[in-house]
Amino acid sequence: MRKPGLPDYIPDNCRILFVGLNPGMRSAEVGHHFAGYTNKFWRLMADAGFLPPGTGFANDRDLPDYGLGITNLVGRPTPGVNDLQPEDFVRGRRAFLRKIRKRRPQTIAAVGLMVFREMVQTRRALQCGLQDERIEGVPVFVVPNPSGRNAHFTYQEMVRHFVSLREWSEKA
Repeated sequence: MRKPGLPDYIPDNCRILFVGLNPGMRSAEVGHHFAGYTNKFWRLMADAGFLPPGTGFANDRDLPDYGLGITNLVGRPTPGVNDLQPEDFVRGRRAFLRKIRKRRPQTIAAVGLMVFREMVQTRRALQCGLQDERIEGVPVFVVPNPSGRNAHFTYQEMVRHFVSLREWSEKA
């Protein structure tokens, strides 16, 4: 039986490690990252120039071919963020830090403000973009949460942030 959660895809020479909060139930069901029906992650990745047009969640294991990686802060799938417990975040942060120490990505991309808040345990006001904090010495860039539930950003704003990440990483 497959263990709950999703596999990490992190290449040895990872330019950008995309970090989601935790798998949703649909992602867990199909075994792929960001597989929710209304999730825009894969479309954003293509529209921002990270991946070829038409790339979808079934291609998540191909990310290392592009120097990109993907993981989640919390491995346990849940129907929603409110189903996560404080201990999920404690365990998740510990495992996440081990991954960062082992794989040493060039950049961490927190996919959503809440992901970053939970990574560094801050409640300060945040904006998308490059953050002052580093994790294990690695710069962190926050992009909007691509969930269909996120009404805080238009699609055009989301693309702009993903493009900013790509452009910044090409200069870094």
